[in-house]
Parts: sequence; C-alpha cells; structure tokens
Amino acid sequence: MSESAGDGKLEMKQASKEVKESENVAEKYSAMTVSKNSDVTMGDLSSAFSAVTTHKSVKKQIQFVEDKQEFSRFPTKAGRRSLSRSISQSSTDSYSSAASYTDSSDDETSPRDKSQVNSKGTSDFCVKNIKQAEFGRREIEIAEQDMSALISLRKRAQGEKPLAGAKIVGCTHITAQTAVLIETLVALGAQCRWTACNIYSTQNEVAAALSEIGVSVFAWKGESEDDFWWCIDRCVNMEGWQPNMILDDGGDLTHWVYKKYPSVFKKIRGIVEESVTGVHRLYQLSKAGKLCVPAMNVNDSVTKQKFDNLYCCRESILDGLKRTTDVMFGGKQVVVCGYGEVGKGCCAALKALGAIVYITEIDPICALQACMDGFRVVKLNEVIRQVDVIITCTGNKNVVTRDQLDRMKNGCIVCNMGHSNTEIDVASLRTPELTWERVRSQVDHVIWPDGKRVVLLAEGRLLNLSCSTVPTFVLSITATTQALALIELYNAPEGRYKQDVYLLPKKMDEYVASLHLPTFDAHLTELSDEQAKYLGLNKNGPFKPNYYRY
Repeated sequence: MSESAGDGKLEMKQASKEVKESENVAEKYSAMTVSKNSDVTMGDLSSAFSAVTTHKSVKKQIQFVEDKQEFSRFPTKAGRRSLSRSISQSSTDSYSSAASYTDSSDDETSPRDKSQVNSKGTSDFCVKNIKQAEFGRREIEIAEQDMSALISLRKRAQGEKPLAGAKIVGCTHITAQTAVLIETLVALGAQCRWTACNIYSTQNEVAAALSEIGVSVFAWKGESEDDFWWCIDRCVNMEGWQPNMILDDGGDLTHWVYKKYPSVFKKIRGIVEESVTGVHRLYQLSKAGKLCVPAMNVNDSVTKQKFDNLYCCRESILDGLKRTTDVMFGGKQVVVCGYGEVGKGCCAALKALGAIVYITEIDPICALQACMDGFRVVKLNEVIRQVDVIITCTGNKNVVTRDQLDRMKNGCIVCNMGHSNTEIDVASLRTPELTWERVRSQVDHVIWPDGKRVVLLAEGRLLNLSCSTVPTFVLSITATTQALALIELYNAPEGRYKQDVYLLPKKMDEYVASLHLPTFDAHLTELSDEQAKYLGLNKNGPFKPNYYRY
C-alpha cells in the first residue's frame, strides 16, 4: 500500500500500447443510473476496457531460491510455530518472522489438526472454527450496507453470469469487506478458493461464514510461516480443480503458482494485482520475459491510489494505534517514513490530532509536497532519539534498522503501514540479549539489557488490517475495480491482451467513482455540447488524459 521505494524501486512511465477495441462484456450491465442528473452507465464505457499497458524500468530481476523447503521449528505457547523458506526473495522478506503469536483462545489446537465439516457436509476448507459462521454472516451483512455500488453490480450482472466457468484462486486480506467481493464473484458464476495474504489480518468468523456457503477458504488469524504457505498450496493444489484466474494482494500467490506449478501458471487467463509490492513483482517478471499471462495493475488505478491508499489510511492509522497502545497524539513527535498516498493519509490524521509530524523521503517531489503541507522533512537519524512514534509506509526494506532501533527512546512505538514486514528490521531484534514480552494482542515490548522498551506493533506487519479494521466504503471502490478487471480479463477476446501488465483506462476509473457518488447525494455537472467541443471532450468522458495526475 505504499508508494516510495529505494533499492529495486520501479519508476512508473506513462507509456501505452494501442490495443484493438472490441466489445466489452461488462457493457451489458449498463442500466444503472448513477445520480439524478448523471447518466453514466456501463454501456457508456464502450471500449474502455481496452486498457493501456505501462512499462517500468527495474534495477534487478526476481531471484528465486531453490525449490527445496526447509523448516526450522520454533516452539511457542500457541503450539505449532515454524519458519519456512519462501519461494522468492521478496516473499522471504515479506514473511521472515522466526516466531509468531496467535490471539489468546481457549482452543489452541491448530486448524490443520482439526476435522471440520460445514452444514452441507463439505470439509474442503481450513478455518479456526466453522461454528463462528453465523457471527461472520452478520459481519458481512453489515459490510454490504456500505458497499452499495458493488452490490448493485452484483444484482445487475448475476443474471448473465459473466464469470461462469471462471475458477478464481485468491490471496487477499480475509475481512467482511473482501467477503462481499468474493460472494459477488460467486454470484457472477465463478468458483472461488481463497487464502490470506497476511497472517494477522484474517477475521476468523468471516472465514467461517465463507466456508459455510461453499467457498474453500484456507486461513485463520495468527498463522505461522509454515501455515501461510501450506494454505496457499491447498488453494492451488486440488485434484480435479485447476484455477484459470488469480486475484492477488502482494504477489505471494502468483509466485507460488509460477514457481511450484508452472504448467498451471501458463494456463491462467489473467492476473489482477492490487498492491504495490505485487505490482513490482509483476513488472519484474515482465522485464525478465517470464510473465506468460496478461495482468491488470489495479494498484496504480486512480480509484485505488487516491481513495484506498489515501482515505483508508487516513482513518485506519489512528484506529490501529489507539486500539493497541491507547496513546494520546496531542504533542507527540511522530516520524512518518514515506510521503506517498499512504503517508499523506497518515500525516493528515496525525496532524489533525495535534501531533508534531516529521517526514522522511527519497523523492524530491514528495518531499516538496510535504514541505508545502507544513511538515518538516528530515533524515531519520536526525530525530531518532527524540520521536515518540515511528510509522513506515514506503514499500522498501530496512527503512528502520537495528542501529536506529538501538538509539530510540524508551517507550517509542514502532509500526508499519506498508504491505510487507520488510520495512522494519524485525529479524535483528530476535537475539539472545533482547527480551520479547507480549503485553496484549499484536503488541510486543522489546526490552534491551538496560531496561529500555520499544513498543513493536504486529511484528512489523501491516498495522491497520492486523490490529484494527478499515473503512468499508473505501474498500468498496477497490473491490468494484477488482471485480470489473476480472470480468474483462476473463471475457476478453484472444489477442486483446498480450503477456504484459496493463492499467485500467481512465474511463473505467471514472465509472467506478461515479457508481459511488449516489451515496453522498452528489450531482455531477454536465457539459453542454458547446463546452464539450471547446475542451475537445466526449460529454460522457473520459474527462482527463491517461497521463493526468490528480
């Protein structure tokens, strides 16, 4: 979810390929009126799905380790805890913790050791407790109330089943909001198998509710490293079932299929990726000539960058910090590493509560934006001894090093708002001279020999989805974009998309945004024929060129 990156950072170029226009399957579901005086419909999109592909330069290619999996046992009170070697270097970085914790529970038995059956007699799933399904169903129903655009798309398209025959394997955060997306895909005709992209973000009751209706879910909150890869493999490796579509968040599923099941990977009809981490990996594969299927880059769509990354983080950063630490922000000194859309959202929220906010940046443009917004841009080492809270959101690795952790003040709170746990050098803290003390769920005190304590949240993993929740409405925007991207890739005629990474066109971003305007009773102004001619625009859009930066 972060934008800035150092080593291996991919520079986005606004280059595009001309793609042959053809009928868009999604155009059939165009009878939805957006607002009282705005008639943007899916039929207006025409060939909007003739997406533009972008190319990014990369400084290094993906390097895969040997296929051999090595597991070293690391016992904890929760039972099975083990560390697995990841299939790719970036996956290793993402899940490098030597030990993990689960929430306290009366039942400490690993779900892998349980035999569970849903009410239909099916056992093709692995969740914490299938008996929580009813509770999870209520959570999903609450989420549906604030995801009206996605529900409208479901109702409009389910009659024609545009995803009939699609076998989608997904690896995302498993929350009530993503459950609404998954159930929408099922309603549109898809068969789905799902796993979690983060070992701490799964809502167990939601996973149970999905399993109860027949979606094969393999995930639970507090998975070990071994569990994480086992769940991914169970989703992909099922006798008599072979996926033909991938919906990924972070790229771990894509690379597992690429490395472990190359024959399956070659038959995939399309990949939809929503995170900056996963998109980086796709461009690396493309650059190396190893991407043999078309992929949609949802992360860099306007509706993801400017809404999910910005507004979601603006609200959820405070929620995560307060739930875990009860900290008061007024007067606190906070350093936010990275001033992309995620960083901007975090800083706006912290500033509003009276925190003194510093920014670290590698990009002079983002740094200048921070200065103009009233923040002081510094190097982390300049303020490391005085700040009360450190938040990383760069998408890079080793943004906070062991040396910097050693120099932090007593009680400093350290957390990450990026997708992977690579930003904070957590592995360096697992040494004999340091003591780890679990004080509450997802909150560890790391204690130095002199008694100094650093408060580490979620073991350096994504704070908001690991320790709290995220706003439902803004996730509806991303989920709607993902659903439409899957529909397009699955139904696209042969030859429309090559073996490359594509961006959704501006027209589609505008359409997704328009679907959500009625929630605010927003009324769009319409161009007159004279005004449209003067600007050289179609009255129905797109209203901005692809290179426009909002």
